[in-house]
Amino acid sequence: MSAAVEPTALSISCASCHDCGLLTRVHRGALHGASCPRCGAELHLRKPRSLERTWALAIAAALCYLPANLLPIMTVTSLGKSESDTIMSGVIYFLESGDWPLAVIIFTASIFVPVMKLGILFFLLISVHRSSSWRPVDRTRMYRLTEAIGRWSMVDVFVITIMVALVRLGNLATIEASAGAVFFGSVVVMTIFAAESFDPRIIWDRSGTGRK
Repeated sequence: MSAAVEPTALSISCASCHDCGLLTRVHRGALHGASCPRCGAELHLRKPRSLERTWALAIAAALCYLPANLLPIMTVTSLGKSESDTIMSGVIYFLESGDWPLAVIIFTASIFVPVMKLGILFFLLISVHRSSSWRPVDRTRMYRLTEAIGRWSMVDVFVITIMVALVRLGNLATIEASAGAVFFGSVVVMTIFAAESFDPRIIWDRSGTGRK
């Protein structure tokens, strides 16, 4: 005797509100314009065009990642002499100066985390397109990790902003954000939006788990 397949929210036309979490039955014919009876937020069984938007944002972020690391992120002018630094040159400078904890923080937040986020996003997108049934629980956890750590990639931008504000108070030196900071900020913002656009429920829809 085969085990009974548990019904899913999608199979019984129920949607969970993204604002308050209330599970509400939604008739498929009246899905557009449906709202949560508790908080009034718009309801949808799945995020509209989730995969298309996530692909577009992830590809755009990947394209911006190269100039973000190759172009100078900060330019320091002191006594008429200007010096520009990329993210990696900053990491190397702190390592050579003995400030390895700061070097590790910058490397992790500005290089490792963005690469990891992009890698996870592309892996999830490809696995969903292939209707993979490989460990949907682990893939969902990977998505949650990507969603949680996204904003911490802005450490470099925050540091540059603070340094610009502080150093401009003096007369001997100036610090300006360079083109690399713009591209790096774009990578962080687009990966955050890509993670928000991705609907992890599609992992379960296409994995075959719990479906007849």
